[in-house]
Amino acid sequence: MGYRYSDDGIIVVRLSIEIYAESLLFLQLNLIMSSLQLTNIGQLVSYNSKISGMETLEKIQIAIDDGIITEIGNKVNDADRHIDCKGKLITPGFVDSHTHPVFLNGREDEFAMRLKGTTYKEIATKGGGIINSVNDVRNASQRELFDRVFSRMNRFLSVGTTTIECKSGYGLNTESEIKSLKVIDEVNNSHKIDMVATFMGAHAIPVEFIDDPDEYVKLICDEMLPAVARQGIAKFNDVFCENGYFNIEQARMILSEGANKGLVPRLHAEEFENSGSAELAAELGAVSADHLMNVNDVGIEAISAAGVIATLLPGTTFFLGSSNYAPYKRLENAGVNIALATDYNPGSCYIHSMPFIIALACIFMKMDVMSALKAATFMSAKSLQLEDKIGSIEVGKQADMVIWDLERIVQIPYNVSNHPIRNVIKSGELIF
Repeated sequence: MGYRYSDDGIIVVRLSIEIYAESLLFLQLNLIMSSLQLTNIGQLVSYNSKISGMETLEKIQIAIDDGIITEIGNKVNDADRHIDCKGKLITPGFVDSHTHPVFLNGREDEFAMRLKGTTYKEIATKGGGIINSVNDVRNASQRELFDRVFSRMNRFLSVGTTTIECKSGYGLNTESEIKSLKVIDEVNNSHKIDMVATFMGAHAIPVEFIDDPDEYVKLICDEMLPAVARQGIAKFNDVFCENGYFNIEQARMILSEGANKGLVPRLHAEEFENSGSAELAAELGAVSADHLMNVNDVGIEAISAAGVIATLLPGTTFFLGSSNYAPYKRLENAGVNIALATDYNPGSCYIHSMPFIIALACIFMKMDVMSALKAATFMSAKSLQLEDKIGSIEVGKQADMVIWDLERIVQIPYNVSNHPIRNVIKSGELIF
């Protein structure tokens, strides 16, 4: 399989037998179709913007033309190709709105350390955590990172994720952050999945600035952000606002400067301790505040009033062996819009499955299944400012769908780690 790859400004086309073999799963079984008809749909469950809520339709058909949904009804126009859904469930493709996929190697040794009782914070203090991935990314070639990220996107697509937000943040210098964003862009141009880039140079304080964090903040504002803006790949700017990482003042400076450069603010907020970062997200008009395991009532009221989406990441709590899940019920009762995402990364959450995240949300945060599906599709799309194009099965939207080997929506979390998916349709194309 040939694909385009950019390294040091040179565009090359290369053949990779390994990538080719792995990618066969995601090739269309037939030629690209101009129109497609889905028949014998047992149940369709999706957000409906016309009624501002979730909707369940039964025994219907869907017509797709040039990747766009054109009709939904009991009888739709005929098409070039047909898929018999055999009375099964259809949902929108998942939108994973918080991931960190640009890294070289995993951090399995840290996982083993946590099993023996060492905490995530203790590992970070000893030079592990995020910093442990930085040297790998700095020393890796763009080609090496491309191959790793491409392979990871295959796995995401295989479990129904059709759009994914991807952060940089394991480079922590201008060259490596720009390289990471290039990798995201190149994979996005080569892969069926849609990738949305976020710059996260403010992921941790690199070793060379550990004694002068403010100088690193200055580097981000004066050098990295202008370079990222010139590059034009990143849509968002994210900061890990947490004790030991970036404080409120530093985060405000970075996010404000990014906004001046056209980058929409997002924020890692209240993950390990309450620091007032939820209020900062509200103050700056961030599109999303993520994690929120330790948010207090003041923070909840602030993001509710400001319309900030709360992106909850139960996979992180689960993977770290904690019981401190985000307070879904308090957030819901305050009228906060809620999204779900994986937080896929090499250290604190090596989980790429949105169906599994839905199961965690239902079991441990007591989300009802319909709310969890909405959070994993439409609300995640809204947090990426793409809700007019993706995140629901509606006429005029991109045809991103999952055909399940299931009959009812409750069976998705009920199956927990088993994902009975028959087909994934991306932009009207049958992926597998």
